[in-house]
Amino acid sequence: MKIGFIGTGSMGSILIESLIRSGALLPEEIAAGNRTFAKAEKLAERYPGLVAARSNIEAAKHRDIVFLCVKPAEYKHVIDEIRDTVAPEQIVVSITSPVLLRQLEDQLPCKIAKVIPSITNFVQSGVTLCMYGERIEEADRNMLENLLSRFSSPIRVTENFTRIISDISSCGPAFLAFLIEKFARAATEETGLPYETAVKLAGEMAYGTGKLLTQGGFTPESLQARVSVPGGITAVGLGILRQELDDAFNRVIRATHAKYEEDLERVDAMFYGQSIE
Repeated sequence: MKIGFIGTGSMGSILIESLIRSGALLPEEIAAGNRTFAKAEKLAERYPGLVAARSNIEAAKHRDIVFLCVKPAEYKHVIDEIRDTVAPEQIVVSITSPVLLRQLEDQLPCKIAKVIPSITNFVQSGVTLCMYGERIEEADRNMLENLLSRFSSPIRVTENFTRIISDISSCGPAFLAFLIEKFARAATEETGLPYETAVKLAGEMAYGTGKLLTQGGFTPESLQARVSVPGGITAVGLGILRQELDDAFNRVIRATHAKYEEDLERVDAMFYGQSIE
C-alpha cells in the first residue's frame, strides 16, 4: 500500500508515527510533504525509507490514500495544487473537522473520506472517527478502517455529530489533562507532594478509571457511587466539584460549537466565495 501525507504538523506526524509504530505500514510505503520541507526531512531521518516529498503533488501522486493534514485556511491552496494529480480510484482523507465532505467532493475527482484522529492514537489507544463521501465504496471503507484499527478503534459517525464527538474524543485528552494538572498542582501546593509524583499518580488513576468505564461494566454514575459513601471523604470532595463545575462542560461545548460554526463559514467562503446558509 502507498500512502501520502500532506502536512506533518502535530496530528499529521502522530498519524504517520502511529502507522509505523503499530506495524500497519513500513516507512517506505509513506511519502510525506510539508510546507516547511525540513519537517518532512526530519521524519525521513527518524524513519529511514520514508519519502520526504518536495511538493504536495509528489506526496499525492500514485498514492492509494492521501491524508490532508493541514489547517482549514490552507485547504483551497492544497486542493488547487493536487486537483489534476489525483485519480478517481484514489482516496483523499481529510482530518480537519470544519472541511466538509461535500466541499471536497465538489473540488476533487476522487473518493473522499474524513477521519478525526486523537492524540491517544500515539499510544495505540482511543478512537478515530470515520465519515465517508458519496463516491466511496464499502471495500474502501473496510480498507481504511483496517489500517486505522492497527492503532485505534475506528468508529463510523455521521458528519452532523462531528463537533460534539470530536470534543469528547479529540479535545477531551487536553481537557482531561487540564483537570489532572490542576489536581496535581493543588496536591503539591497544599501538601508538598512532588508535582511529578502527583502527575504520575493522577495519570495512572485516569488510565484505570478509563478501563473501569470501558471494560469494567461501570457507568460514571455507578463508579462515583461505588467509591463514595454518604458523609465520607470522597463525598465531601464530590460536593465541592459539583458545586464549582456545575455547567462548566455545557459552557465548554457551547464555546467549541460556536468556534466550529465560525470555521465552517470561513471554509465555505474560501471554497465558494460566500457564507453557508
